Amino acid sequence: MMEKEEIFSKVLRAGRRTYFFDVRATKADDYYLTITESKKFTNDDGSFHYKKHKIYIYKEDFSEFKEILAEMTNYIIKEKGDEVISERHQKDFKKEYDPTSRVTEDELKTPDSFTDISFDDI
Repeated sequence: MMEKEEIFSKVLRAGRRTYFFDVRATKADDYYLTITESKKFTNDDGSFHYKKHKIYIYKEDFSEFKEILAEMTNYIIKEKGDEVISERHQKDFKKEYDPTSRVTEDELKTPDSFTDISFDDI
C-alpha cells in the first residue's frame, strides 16, 4: 500500500521513543490518522537502528477510539497517579510483592529466569 504525503503532522519525543501523528489522505481524498512509534536501539558496536510500529485510525473509528483512549488514560491516572514509577526512572525503585501475581515459587527462587517477549508482530 503506497502512502501519500502527510497533510498535517505532529511529533512527540519521549526518551528513546518518538511518536509521529500524521494526517494522510485516502485515494478518495478523505483523511485518516496514522500513529507511528519509533524506538531507537543501540547495537553492541555503538551503532543504532530504529524499530517502527504503526496504527491506522479511520474517521469512522475516531469517536470510539477517543472515548476508549480517554477512559484508559483516566483509569491509569486515577489508579496510579501521574508520577512515573519504574525501575528505569527511579534508581531506588523496589517492586512490591503482589499476591495476585502469577509467578510460581520456582520462578521466585530462580532470579536468572527471564522470558524475553517481542511485541514486534502485534
